[in-house]
Amino acid sequence: MTSSGGFKKWVHSKRAPSLVKMSFVSIAALSILSWTIIIIEGDTGFTNLFDSKTWGNASRFIANMAGIHDSTTPSFLVLDRWLVTGVLAYETLLMSILAIFISGFIALATMLPAAKNISSGEMGGIKSTTGTVAYYIVRLAYAFSRAIPELVWALLIVFFLSPGVLAGALALAFHNFGIIGRLTAEVVENIDPAPARALRTAGASNVQIFLYGILPQTLPQFLTYSLYRWEVVIRTTVIIGFVSAGGLGREFILRLNWFHYTDVTLLILWYLILVLCVDMISFWLRKLTKFS
Repeated sequence: MTSSGGFKKWVHSKRAPSLVKMSFVSIAALSILSWTIIIIEGDTGFTNLFDSKTWGNASRFIANMAGIHDSTTPSFLVLDRWLVTGVLAYETLLMSILAIFISGFIALATMLPAAKNISSGEMGGIKSTTGTVAYYIVRLAYAFSRAIPELVWALLIVFFLSPGVLAGALALAFHNFGIIGRLTAEVVENIDPAPARALRTAGASNVQIFLYGILPQTLPQFLTYSLYRWEVVIRTTVIIGFVSAGGLGREFILRLNWFHYTDVTLLILWYLILVLCVDMISFWLRKLTKFS
């Protein structure tokens, strides 16, 4: 019995390094193959990186962004422009908060049927056909939600909602719902089942098991994933601007199309400020969750 256990340990110890080595070799081979195709193919644009004209265009574009060749004062040096675009930054922040709240709320409400250990009864419940069907339906909804990009969601939503903050928030929420939902469901699948089983044995209701046996173990990771996606949502609002969904994104697309380069620089600075603020708030909330 002892020799059998030692043999199994030896097999596992050998398997893990070989699997890591195989994965590394596979990734390296795919990278080399990809670069080979890029270099060999003539229409990839790779050779443009070595063209002096490309770097000349890039330098002129950067100069225009800095307002070097502009006869007027650059927008990022005008206080009134900061105030006007600040309102748009406020709308963008509201859009991101609304989007992450909607997606997080739906993900939190659907994470139990999407977890395999819940639907199979491993947490002390009873396996049922309804639970199995619900598992596949919710998982399919997650896959469908995150498979459609935010821009496509926005294009669909503006058909029945007027372009604005709400349309942008819903587009971002529908896409991120599938991402946060799947991540949270996988957290539930990996939690310790002992507290939930003990509560069920003691006669606790399903709500009590969720509140005291599952949620305390799941909530920290759920908040971490939601806060991370919030940072991503802030950056993605610029894409939603392609369909005039409001905020900085719409203004960014307009100014870029009108060749108002210093306005584009100002909007990029606002995006940088928003991302840094959200990053600091997320760090503070994650730290607060860890010590609570």
